[in-house]
Amino acid sequence: MTTQTTTKTHIMILGSGFGALTAVREIRKAKMNARITVVSPNNHLTYLPSLIWMPSGLRTATDIDVDLTKFFAREEVDWLKGRVVNVREAGRTVDVETEVETIAVTNDVLIIATGGRYLKKLPGLAEHAIIPCEGAIKGQLIHDRIRDMEGGTIAMGFGTNPKEPQAVRGGPMFEFLFGIDTMLRQQGRRDKFRLVFFNGSDRPGQRLGPKAVDGLLKEMWKRDILVHIGAKPLRIEADKVVTEREEIPADLVLFMSGLTGPLWLDNSELPRSSGGFIQADEKCRVVGWPRTYVVGDTGSYPGPEWLAKQAHQADLQAEAAVANIADELAGREPCHNFKAELVCIVDSVNKGILVFRNHKMALTLPKSRLFHWAKRFFERHYLKAYRN
Repeated sequence: MTTQTTTKTHIMILGSGFGALTAVREIRKAKMNARITVVSPNNHLTYLPSLIWMPSGLRTATDIDVDLTKFFAREEVDWLKGRVVNVREAGRTVDVETEVETIAVTNDVLIIATGGRYLKKLPGLAEHAIIPCEGAIKGQLIHDRIRDMEGGTIAMGFGTNPKEPQAVRGGPMFEFLFGIDTMLRQQGRRDKFRLVFFNGSDRPGQRLGPKAVDGLLKEMWKRDILVHIGAKPLRIEADKVVTEREEIPADLVLFMSGLTGPLWLDNSELPRSSGGFIQADEKCRVVGWPRTYVVGDTGSYPGPEWLAKQAHQADLQAEAAVANIADELAGREPCHNFKAELVCIVDSVNKGILVFRNHKMALTLPKSRLFHWAKRFFERHYLKAYRN
């Protein structure tokens, strides 16, 4: 009697953020006969949605850092420490820069989830402002800077990628704005500070829906936050933000710039959108590259104009990508389109505003303590899969 052995399919995942880790879980859930290799600079996950609580001290860097060692071991993942340099041969070969050398690693199926990067073309941004969502180090820096201020003006705003308007993170900026206001009031110091919101659009946060924009602007008015909108920022200086229309004095500037694709894409022949992201179809397949998928912020996808670059959407894209990979490996035509869905709780440290959008509805619910606690519960629930 002859025993046949089945060679495992080698699935390679670039990145270890939200979309990448969801892909790992979905592959194992689907019980594929697959060997998984994850490539990333470190085996830690930073839970970025909770960065908005760092200025107030509600979260520290340690609170939102997750060591993935146990998770990788449990899911039988081979973790390769390194940085992606290039993807070539229609996705079958990835060049990885390790601490020792650059190596070429081959695969049968590739999932790209290396995230995006913030555009820093605005003059003075790097020198005179903090991009809050760049990581826990920036969250701690904001906490320390405000702690040491006796008063003054804090200006906060966000921009977009002019070539791809969807590539924006406006939601977290509203959370930093309202959260810092709440923190200063709790500390009894709000009267010593001027808080300013600035944005180039007349209707900032349009992806959240018209009702949400009205509600956010009304909330700023209630909190005595000065609003400067409808004038594009031109540059940031040491003591002010200069727009097309005016100069806004500022002692501290927080600015969330628009996103583009990771720098390593410049080395590759991967198809790219006008905004610098990998071009994907509705099934998260890289256009023209067989068995090569992209999920999360690295990709540009067809969908509604409000399609968000957020962790929730990356998870949904990872689920669709893995379902389509399962189809391919079974000899079926991939048939799973990713779900376009926006879920956001705009938190203010003690309350939250719920915003939900899909192709059927747009819902905005007024601020409530319940939504703040729901956000904290979801954080704990989400991270349980990686911490245990």
